[in-house]
Amino acid sequence: MTKFSDLNLNPKVLKAIEEAGYESPTPIQAGAIPPALEGRDVLGIAQTGTGKTAGFVLPMITMLARGRARARMPRSLVLCPTRELAAQVAENFDTYTKYVNLTKALLIGGVSFKEQDKLIDKGVDVLIATPGRLLDHFERGKLILSDVKVMVVDEADRMLDMGFIPDIEKIFGFTNPLTRQTLFFSATMAPEIERITNTFLSNPFRIEVARQATTGENIKQGVVMFKASRKDREGSEKRKLLRALIDGEGEKCTNAIIFCNRKSDVDIVAKSLKKYGYDAAPIHGDLDQSQRTRTLDGFRAGDLRFLVASDVAARGLDVPAVSHVFNFDVPSHAEDYVHRIGRTGRAGRDGAAIMICVPRDEKNLADIETLVQNEIPRIESPLGSGSPAPEPEAAPEEKKQPSRSRKSSAPKKSEAKPEETAEPETSAPAAQESARKPAPRGKSNGNGNTPVGMGDHLPSFIALSFEERRAG
Repeated sequence: MTKFSDLNLNPKVLKAIEEAGYESPTPIQAGAIPPALEGRDVLGIAQTGTGKTAGFVLPMITMLARGRARARMPRSLVLCPTRELAAQVAENFDTYTKYVNLTKALLIGGVSFKEQDKLIDKGVDVLIATPGRLLDHFERGKLILSDVKVMVVDEADRMLDMGFIPDIEKIFGFTNPLTRQTLFFSATMAPEIERITNTFLSNPFRIEVARQATTGENIKQGVVMFKASRKDREGSEKRKLLRALIDGEGEKCTNAIIFCNRKSDVDIVAKSLKKYGYDAAPIHGDLDQSQRTRTLDGFRAGDLRFLVASDVAARGLDVPAVSHVFNFDVPSHAEDYVHRIGRTGRAGRDGAAIMICVPRDEKNLADIETLVQNEIPRIESPLGSGSPAPEPEAAPEEKKQPSRSRKSSAPKKSEAKPEETAEPETSAPAAQESARKPAPRGKSNGNGNTPVGMGDHLPSFIALSFEERRAG
C-alpha cells in the first residue's frame, strides 16, 4: 500500500499530515500528487468525497515552499464554485502548512473588500477565490495574475452548472500559459468541460479513480414513491413523511443533511423540523455569509444535528461523519444526486441516502438511475399510503357537501308551491299562473286544476279570437 512518505512530499508537509491523523493517500491523491510534483498538468476525475482537495493542496505546498510572493502577484490560484468550498480549501492549507511559512488570502463574497485588499497588497503565496470575487478585484486593478505558477480549478462540473465557465475562460486569459501549471478536478466530464481541458491544459496526466458519476458502494440508497392525498396538502404531508423517515432510522441517524431544490423550501423545511422538536438549521445562498459560517461550524462540531441545504452545500463540504442524506426533493440535474449523497459514506464509513419522489419528479428519478447505471431500491413509506389516513376520506365528503345543500333547499320550494296555487284561480294574476310548473299535457297537475298553458284548456282571450275568426 502506498504511503504519503512514498510521494516525495516536503518533510514538513509529511509531519503536518501525520499530526492530522492520515497515513495512506486515497487513490486520487496517490495518482495526482506525483505528476503534479513533476510539473505536469493534471486532469483528475473522481466522485466527491475521495480526497481531491488534498490531491492538489499537498503538492502545491511542496512546490511553493521555496520562493516569496510579491505584492498583488499571487504565486498560485485556486478557483472554487462556492464560498463554502473555498473556505474549506483554506482550512486545508492551514492544516498542512503548519510547519511551512506560506501566506494565503481568501477572496469570497460577503467579506469586506478592504480587508482582502490588505492581504493582497502584502503579497500572498496562495490565493483561494470564487470566480466572481476574483474578477471584482482584478477589474479594480488590485490583482496581477501573470505570475501564477500553479492554477487549480476545483469542482469544474459545478462551475459549469453555476454558469461560471465564461469567467473561468477569462481568468485563464489573465495568466501566462507558458509558465502556468494547471490542475483540473471534476466529478464528471461534460462536453463543455472536455472543451475547456482541451483548450487550457497541455498534455495533462489523466487520473480517473471511479466511473464517471458513480455512487459509493458503502452508501445504502433508497427512494420512497410518494403521492399526496390532495395537491394542496403535498407540502405538509411530505414534511410529515420526512420526519417519519428520520424517526425510522432511529439511533443510526446521528446527523444528516437534508437537500431541497428551492431556497424557499429550505427555510420552510428547517422551520417545520424545529417546530416538531428537531435540531435543524437552514443554509443557502441568500443567507448572510457569517450566518452560513456559524451554521456550518455548528454542524461540523456536532452542535447541530440536521442541516437543511440547497445545492450550494452539495459540493465539497468536508464533514467526515455525516450518517445520512435525505433528498426532500429529487434533484433536477442527475449529477447533483451523486454530489448530494457523496456527503455521507466518506472516508470509508457507511452511509445512507433516502429520497422522496412525487409523481412529477419520476422523470428526474429515471435520469438519475440512467446516470448511475443502477436502479435505486424502492422502500415502503413509514406512513403506509404516504399520508394520514383520515385525509383521503375527508376529501370526498367535502366534495359532496355542496350537492347536499342544494338538495336540502329543494323541498322548501316545493312546499311553497301549494301555498301559491291554493288560492282561487280568479284571484291569481296571470304572472302567478305563468310561474307555476306545468304538468304534462292532458294530465292533472295534482291540485285538482286542469293544466293551463300547454294543457287542453285554452285561455278565454285566445278562444274568443278563434271563435271570432270562425264566425267571420
